[in-house]
Amino acid sequence: MSRAPQFDPVIHAPGRLQICAILSAADEAEFAMLREALGVSDSVLSKHLKQLEEAGYITSTKQTAHGRPRTWLALTGSGREAFAAHVAELTRLAGLVGQPAGAGFVG
Repeated sequence: MSRAPQFDPVIHAPGRLQICAILSAADEAEFAMLREALGVSDSVLSKHLKQLEEAGYITSTKQTAHGRPRTWLALTGSGREAFAAHVAELTRLAGLVGQPAGAGFVG
């Protein structure tokens, strides 16, 4: 069951929005791939991931591949629902562009 359209300030920050978009299209993604896709440092990505994880929107698993530790990230079920609701709300808001003042506003 999906959530009603709802603006989510945890997801809305540009970096976290991009992370959720990437993870919504995949079962999981590796930390380095996300870092490269966003063009940010390890510390910036880690801060975004920590906020998403604290909200219960992502999970992380650590594995060793070729002797190197790797971190894999995935959206949780509630993370997928929250992201879908956030995108629905952004779509609703974008649909208000060009409408008369007050039209379509739900307060």
